[in-house]
Amino acid sequence: MGRVGARLTALLPGRGDLAQMRRDPRRDLLAGLTVAIVALPLALGFGVSSGLGAEAGLATAVIAGALAAVFGGSNLQVSGPTGAMTVVLVPIVAEHGPSGVLTVGLMAGLMLVALALVRAGKYMQYVPAPVVEGFTLGIACVIGLQQIPSALGVPKPEGDRVLVVTWRALQEFAEHPNWTAVAFALVVAAVMLIGTRLRPTIPFSIVAVIAATLVAQVAGLDAAKPIGDLPSGLPAPSLSFLDPGALGSLLAPAVAVAALAALESLLSASVADGMTVGQKHDPDRELFGQGLANIAAPLFGGVPATGAIARTAVNVRTGASSRLASLAHAAVLAVIVFAAAPLVSKIPLAALAGVLLATAIRMVEVGSLRVMAKATRSDALILVLTAVATLALDLVYAVIIGLVVAGALALRAVALQARLDQVPLDRGDHSAEEHALLAEHIVAYRIDGPLFFAAAHRFLLELAEVADVRVIILRMSRVTTIDATGALVLKDTIQRLNRRGIVVMTSGIRPGQRQVLESMGVLELLRLEGSEYDSTPEAIRGARTHLECTGVLPLLPAQRSRTAVREETEGTEETVG
Repeated sequence: MGRVGARLTALLPGRGDLAQMRRDPRRDLLAGLTVAIVALPLALGFGVSSGLGAEAGLATAVIAGALAAVFGGSNLQVSGPTGAMTVVLVPIVAEHGPSGVLTVGLMAGLMLVALALVRAGKYMQYVPAPVVEGFTLGIACVIGLQQIPSALGVPKPEGDRVLVVTWRALQEFAEHPNWTAVAFALVVAAVMLIGTRLRPTIPFSIVAVIAATLVAQVAGLDAAKPIGDLPSGLPAPSLSFLDPGALGSLLAPAVAVAALAALESLLSASVADGMTVGQKHDPDRELFGQGLANIAAPLFGGVPATGAIARTAVNVRTGASSRLASLAHAAVLAVIVFAAAPLVSKIPLAALAGVLLATAIRMVEVGSLRVMAKATRSDALILVLTAVATLALDLVYAVIIGLVVAGALALRAVALQARLDQVPLDRGDHSAEEHALLAEHIVAYRIDGPLFFAAAHRFLLELAEVADVRVIILRMSRVTTIDATGALVLKDTIQRLNRRGIVVMTSGIRPGQRQVLESMGVLELLRLEGSEYDSTPEAIRGARTHLECTGVLPLLPAQRSRTAVREETEGTEETVG
């Protein structure tokens, strides 16, 4: 318990965080206000897209945004509802209803806290860049397709597959077209995309939404369906949604939500670090903060939250330097919830669809995708496969597929780097005649790279084709790693060659590789034959001695001279005795 307590203490905010918030409060407050203006339509839109309503998006932005700002591991991270999380939540709503989403969020929050306690944050660095780019592209496509029903002004069709829902919405629009909604969505999206390119510092999303709302109200356009009534304030915290009997069936979705929250939040924090100088997030503390945020948000009717890359980028670009900016963002949204709910409720759904369509388009970094696709065929394959899986299946399966394929391709690349090369025998102190005679019966191979399961069997096939020699010397000083499969294949190779009358000798086995060779019985097999040596010259001398003892080679001239001297010395000693 003491160790867990110490770990929890390390994850809590410290005095340094408070001191940093006091350095430039005016700048941070201004940044927080800007982010809140940008975040308002996104929170509303993602709340609607999730199926729980705009009020759920606002509650998430306020509660999760505040808690993640205080307890998270990044000074600049802005958290709230995101498009990636919405993609995962839609099928959960369809299958388990709103209460299922709230339960999943609570369970995912507990899982994130557990991940923080076991220091799992550092493993984010092992996610390959093509997987990240692929699922970002897939998410952008899914977010865009999810807005089609609202952008077309038709009721959202039944179904949890975005392609199916989109097709049904198009059919419904063909039968009952609503060009007013289409116009609102396209104009809002165009204003955001063009305006941001011309004046990046102006929050065109809120400008476009306000203008669309005013036009809809002044013109009395019934076809521009508004969000609907919003509660004037946050609901009281409650666990009434929790159904203990459903926890088992919700475990898998909760794991998916926790995995996505961890991945997207740590990715967003890394992006924030890259946009600044001197900022570095704590990945475990970030998981802890996101866990607390996701535990609390469902209590107030909010959906699961993550770090939001787009809002975090706005926070950094507007000069934020501490957590105060993220806290100010949550506070401004809370004021809007309590003071401006009647006005917010009049925003046309089509306008929010336009905001999210523009957001989806801006998520796609064409230059980055082009560079990644041109890097290697493997990177291009991983990127496309992850994006297609995100669109056809879901995000978590897509990431798993991307990681598996990336791992398999990486193993293949490593295995291809491993080589088995025949090398000439070291000359040593042999004459040309002696060296030529030894080379007729001894062959040496050098193993370069890893001797593991993906490459070991190829070595076995190559060694099995060795011509009729009496001794094979395996030079292993350049072997980078050996696993159990590699050791077993090496043992099998030695035994096969021994059955053909070929003695296998090794040289240069590294100390760190001896344990696996010992456990697999390789060293024991070599010791029986006296065939393990520290260096290649020693192995060659051992091979020569073996050939002489078996009568394959006569005593070489140098050896005969040394033998004669030894015999003469021994005879002199006997005479003296």
